[in-house]
Amino acid sequence: MSIKKLTKFALVSFLASFMLLFAQATLAGNPRDTYDQVWKLINSKYVDVNQNGQNWHQWRHKYDSVIRTKEDAYVAIETMLSSLNDPYTRFLDPDDFAEEKRSISGTLYGIGIQIGLKDDKLMVIAPIEDTPAARAGLQANDVILEINGESTKGISIKKAADQIRGPKGTKVKLLVKREDEEITFNITRDKIDIKAVSTKKPKNIKLDRNVGYIRLNSFLSHSASEEMQDAIAELGNKEGLILDLRSNPGGLLTNAIYISDMFLESGYIVSTVDRDGYKETQRASGSVLTQKPLVVLIDEGSASASEILSGALKDNGRAVLVGTKSFGKGLVQEINRLPDGAGINITTQKYLTPNGIDINKVGIVPDIEIKNTKEDIENKKDKQLEKAQQVLKNLIAYNDKKEKNNIKYINTQLPLRIIIEN
Repeated sequence: MSIKKLTKFALVSFLASFMLLFAQATLAGNPRDTYDQVWKLINSKYVDVNQNGQNWHQWRHKYDSVIRTKEDAYVAIETMLSSLNDPYTRFLDPDDFAEEKRSISGTLYGIGIQIGLKDDKLMVIAPIEDTPAARAGLQANDVILEINGESTKGISIKKAADQIRGPKGTKVKLLVKREDEEITFNITRDKIDIKAVSTKKPKNIKLDRNVGYIRLNSFLSHSASEEMQDAIAELGNKEGLILDLRSNPGGLLTNAIYISDMFLESGYIVSTVDRDGYKETQRASGSVLTQKPLVVLIDEGSASASEILSGALKDNGRAVLVGTKSFGKGLVQEINRLPDGAGINITTQKYLTPNGIDINKVGIVPDIEIKNTKEDIENKKDKQLEKAQQVLKNLIAYNDKKEKNNIKYINTQLPLRIIIEN
């Protein structure tokens, strides 16, 4: 993919299951101007031109008589945004805005967890690998019922994040519901260094010597694409690859595009659709780094950028997806800078997979569905990875047959029937 073609995407990202675009806004002169600036941004950019079926103009001067300070403006802005009933369109005070910039730089302080709202419940999208949250045993799809003894009913993502993160060495207490069980976690906060890619083989299963394993933890770091490129080169002597996207909550959109491009000879990667129905599609550049057989692992913690990558590979027939249905976040946010270092995250687009599928609140269904049960986890078994290796072996054998018959390996229609039956 050419640099010119990707220029407009260079600043777009999926952060914590949110995609972000930094846009410089005109500084306002007083708190009422800040409120009005947010109103104008929603009015002109929000993906739903009907603003959740309401008369958006009713909000413009609603709080003119009560906004005196920036704190007043912030409260009024959050009230106005809540009327959209969109957890991803949210106000960022200066501390939150600074935190988002730190997260993109790859360093955070907290427990290493991505959260979101699903069916009005505060959910764990995914714990980040090798963080306090992951080591404590938090899992994707855990419902967070309480934070430090306070109920999360009706809580915003912002408020929950504020309560969960904190200085290194301090503790946070979470009460979560997992299926029919309630579990309490007391977790010590720490510095979270986000490393995107690992080729370290899992301990729970023995992988064949000819199988390469790549764990993509996050698309967040600016170095994720470079790390993936290095991983593919490192495993160049392997006959096939397993790409593990489980519990990967997302990151930079550009990383999703670049990494998809590393595996695709041709075809579409992703399309975005704005409020006016304008559709823009990104195609593979043909600069493929590997044509080796590929199996991708996904689960309910695979969100946003993970779904773009897995959707692109699935729809183009480039990989077989194994695991469970993904999280289902197909919305694009744009964050605009406000005065005093504050910002606003606005849903401006939805994205579609190459086959034109809108996966928001639906998720991506794998080609081969298999779940790791509670007993599997307790016994340190990974049936998903075991199945992925079995599928990859079949792909390698299928590819070898083609090569022996002097037929080029084509990344279009994989022999799924043969793979599933075996």
